[in-house]
Amino acid sequence: MAFKKDASAGYLANHMARLFALALHDRIRPLGLAPAQFMTLLELWEDDGLTQKDLVQRLDVEQATMANTLKRMERDGLITRTENPEDRRAQLVRLTPKAKALQEDATSAATGVNEKALSALSPEDRQAFISLMSRVIGALRD
Repeated sequence: MAFKKDASAGYLANHMARLFALALHDRIRPLGLAPAQFMTLLELWEDDGLTQKDLVQRLDVEQATMANTLKRMERDGLITRTENPEDRRAQLVRLTPKAKALQEDATSAATGVNEKALSALSPEDRQAFISLMSRVIGALRD
């Protein structure tokens, strides 16, 4: 049987993710943010003072990718890194006032992208879609 991309969950998920990322990038670019920075900020807005290792695990990204993202965020004045009193080998990543001030505008931009993307779905379908995606992500993490 031939591969059909329109029947492939992986292909469709990847395509959707690219479209989400492009739409998000357009919305957050005026704030001086890139999608990787936004994902990292979401974790830090929820739980400031994580380690780089924590962020790698939460975001399912490579260590080198996170290191580069944090370097850019530090350069852009969004984070600082301080010594972890519990583990001198690790640093705590902390938000700057500049990053904290971006939270409302950045999350509003992301909400707008989500609303547009899900606008063709009923409230029940939206809930089911989110639930199914979460289950697939959980299965892939196992």
